[in-house]
Amino acid sequence: MDIDAAVSELKQRTLASIPGEMARLVYLASTREYNSGRYLHAGLATMFSEPVAEAALAACHREVFEGLAGAPFEDVLRELEQYCAQSTADTAEFADFWTKVEPYRVLTPGGPCSALAAELLFSNLRISLAILRARPPKSSENPQSA
Repeated sequence: MDIDAAVSELKQRTLASIPGEMARLVYLASTREYNSGRYLHAGLATMFSEPVAEAALAACHREVFEGLAGAPFEDVLRELEQYCAQSTADTAEFADFWTKVEPYRVLTPGGPCSALAAELLFSNLRISLAILRARPPKSSENPQSA
């Protein structure tokens, strides 16, 4: 089986079930082993082979990353809002942590990656986080019944 088939499998079975491009980017980045840069996915490796699975993950990671890096700012903000809403943290906690620690820096794909594209995405994420931090918290109060 070839890389195109593995990419198709990954997109149809795994990525299609992950809501939002930001969540897909975080997922794909998490399949990369941070000490070696290799992508690991037991299911794909079983269906195809480890090298094919690694190539498919890398290709999808690069595609999602480039799509977000080239997206209009409003789309990046919307994607971050959607990803934040899926988080167990509230918006303020999420935005504070992401601003302080900058975990988005590990979202760049392995292999060749445009430094300009990465900095553009990082800049859009920093601005999006500033917007999220500046918003008043959503009220969780329930109206009392009479």
